[in-house]
Amino acid sequence: MVEISREQARHLQLSAQGLLEPAAKAATPASLRACIQRMALLQIDTIHVVARSPYLVLFSRLGPYPTHWLERALERGQVFETWAHEACFSPVQDLALHRSYNRGARRHWGLASARDRHARERPQIEGLLRHIDTHGPVKSSDFERPAGQRGGGWWGWKDEKVWLEALFANGELMVARRENFHRVYDLAQRVCPQIAGMELPAAQTVHAAFTERAVAALGVTQARWVHDYFRTKPRCKDADLDGLVDSGQVQRVRVEGWSAPGYVHRSHRRALGLAQRGRLETTHTTVLSPFDPLVWDRERASVMFDFDYRIECYTPQAKRVFGYFVLPVLHRGRLLARLDAKAHREQAVFEVKALYLEPGVRADALLVEALANAIQQCANWHATALVRITWTSPSRLAAALRKALRAIPETIA
Repeated sequence: MVEISREQARHLQLSAQGLLEPAAKAATPASLRACIQRMALLQIDTIHVVARSPYLVLFSRLGPYPTHWLERALERGQVFETWAHEACFSPVQDLALHRSYNRGARRHWGLASARDRHARERPQIEGLLRHIDTHGPVKSSDFERPAGQRGGGWWGWKDEKVWLEALFANGELMVARRENFHRVYDLAQRVCPQIAGMELPAAQTVHAAFTERAVAALGVTQARWVHDYFRTKPRCKDADLDGLVDSGQVQRVRVEGWSAPGYVHRSHRRALGLAQRGRLETTHTTVLSPFDPLVWDRERASVMFDFDYRIECYTPQAKRVFGYFVLPVLHRGRLLARLDAKAHREQAVFEVKALYLEPGVRADALLVEALANAIQQCANWHATALVRITWTSPSRLAAALRKALRAIPETIA
């Protein structure tokens, strides 16, 4: 069995995720679609203190690009929205797999709630379907909230919003496009005409396909992390991967310090050889979304990168340690900092509210320069080119960053 070090395993995962080195060429719509294909899933989240998560995940891999390319890919049917790990964009090539799994096996609480409403309020839902069939695509904002009814989180949704989500969960509606990031729903057969003659694969076929795609997307993984990628059930065990190993689709490897075997997809065979020989070089420094595939599984991020990361936007403010929407910072194969940032778009200012180095990380000149460049590139992409450093830990890092940033045009201390 091939044996690799923990560092080589990290490099292999970064290679699979497109995070080993900066993009060699300027981004194109085709490279954006290829990036989503490579990851298999692009998680959706609406928080926008900086760029919304799906845009930021793509920026970390592609560099600067126009964010409307993602909406264009959705409107042209090159990607679609689905429930998976959470709400995600996925390549259209995987449409049948997701429709089959969501219809028969998906157990997400949101889907369960939607299906319950779907069953209890079918007459009203049928009326909404007839409205869409006659008048065309709709947004939830097209419907007025009854007088006195309050909004808020999912528990405060108006009926039409719940019915739209129920029909989306059930597969009768799809997201045709987004307007200001709001879903626009239409009949599934109008969004994707091939659905009419689509044969949905059997549950066993879907589970095998998702398992293989997860192993490929992760580069190297333990069996216990596989199920979380598409949020399938049950948790994957080593024995569940025997078939893929026997067929040659997946290779078992030993990873230094792991008590369980690792798994590498055959598509990464060349990268595995390069990793063994120490020839996968990590040169990329960038900020990551809290919902980036690299870090969304807390246990996996801890084992792979010694990075214990919890998303704190859902934690009460008094209990937060690092901030509301903290971005992990990747530097040459290590997750070694956390950035609490805010894009003040009207003032064109990118505020570094706080930047924390991980314990034991030394802010040498190379790291300071890399951090300054990564922050400035991110700020420029946000059209908030003026960077303001508010606070850092250690405190002396702030002065070093300000000095480094002064060498970059359009920066303020």
